[in-house]
Amino acid sequence: MKKTLKQTLFKKIKEHRPRTKRLLEEYGDVVVDQVTISQIIGGMRGLKSLVTDISYLDPDEGIRYRGFTLNEVIKGLPKPKGGDMPYVEGLFYLLLTGDFPNQEEVMQVVDEFSKRRIVPRYVYEVIDSFPCCSHPMAIFSTAILTLNRESVFNRQYHAGLNKKEYWDATYEDALNLLAKLPEIASYIYNKLYRQGPRIQSNPNLDMGANFAHMMGVAKPYDDVSRLHFIIHSDHESGNVSAHTGHLVASSLSDIYLSTSAMINGLAGPLHGLANQEVLRWLQEVMDKMDNRIPTKEEMTQFVWDTLNSGQVIPGFGHAVLRKTDPRYMLQREFSLKHLPEDPIFKYADMLYQVVPDILKEHGKAKNPWPNVDAQSGVIQWHYGVTEYDFYTVLFGIGRSIGICANVIWDRALGYPLERPKSITTDMLEKIAGIKKMVEAEE
Repeated sequence: MKKTLKQTLFKKIKEHRPRTKRLLEEYGDVVVDQVTISQIIGGMRGLKSLVTDISYLDPDEGIRYRGFTLNEVIKGLPKPKGGDMPYVEGLFYLLLTGDFPNQEEVMQVVDEFSKRRIVPRYVYEVIDSFPCCSHPMAIFSTAILTLNRESVFNRQYHAGLNKKEYWDATYEDALNLLAKLPEIASYIYNKLYRQGPRIQSNPNLDMGANFAHMMGVAKPYDDVSRLHFIIHSDHESGNVSAHTGHLVASSLSDIYLSTSAMINGLAGPLHGLANQEVLRWLQEVMDKMDNRIPTKEEMTQFVWDTLNSGQVIPGFGHAVLRKTDPRYMLQREFSLKHLPEDPIFKYADMLYQVVPDILKEHGKAKNPWPNVDAQSGVIQWHYGVTEYDFYTVLFGIGRSIGICANVIWDRALGYPLERPKSITTDMLEKIAGIKKMVEAEE
């Protein structure tokens, strides 16, 4: 009989546990990194202090899922019949196990998600209780939080769950949550922007196709959804959303509490809002140019004028990457195939052609290449999802996949409560030698 995803995952967990145990017991005193004052004050940027095998951000290759580049992931995962993009459920299998699933294994997960997709009535009532002007991320976070009462982990923990079984109950919660997110998100979209009857989910469709169906957007929006959820699913553990999910889960909060907290971190303007800011800026550029497609020379002059005025070009640059973001390139390739004549895409394409060389000459950008946000909002707008505030909800659906995979493995390996030590400014001044100098001068 073919193994289920949970059985395959448990085999991987048993194989991995001795590695973590040995590192702790035999090599626990080995120094991994050094911390500087600028890292302490500057948000711990670049400080190696977290562990995840789910993804790694390679400065030259972009995000790797279980060691595989995005191009390898898109190529290696099974795809629905007639679809260009893989099953999202297949990505979840890969993130959990490190293995590419075959068609049969993917369909097992698709079936599991379908069986768990029904959202309790009280969640709809909570969503309906929000005033019409509420931000969709606030509603999304609250709806997820409300599902806390469904937690398998909570029930079993209070009944006396063995630590080695924490991952099992968390796995059940994770699948229950992920299966419901498309329904919750599409219902929020309908409530805020359509004021009409919601479109019922279709149990015969995979996650991406069912979301497109409930959004009421025709093909190839099913592939748009699959691509969007896959490329946004994980990005190491140090970014705000991923770290928040890990941090809250480390206290043994259930997956609903942890994911809701992750969504709150993602909602901040320094994290998940970048794609809508890029799109807004692009549309402002179009207005300034009277909505006509500029020549390369005109766009070049506009970019220089923007930089010389002290402004930045949104959607370009990245804190870690030193090449074009592969997530951007996948979306660009999709756009060249499906929306090459879209006016906004033409502007984005023109910027891609001129901005990197200008930023190199300008000399202030460490990475002059476009990132994922330079393209994602353009595609959503083309297919009629024109409400900026909802874009971060789409991001949140994808990021939840990575969060759930990470938390399951955190529980499987028995990772402890996260508890770094803080120090005072006075202590830092003494470490830096400032305090002694000041006292001497006095």
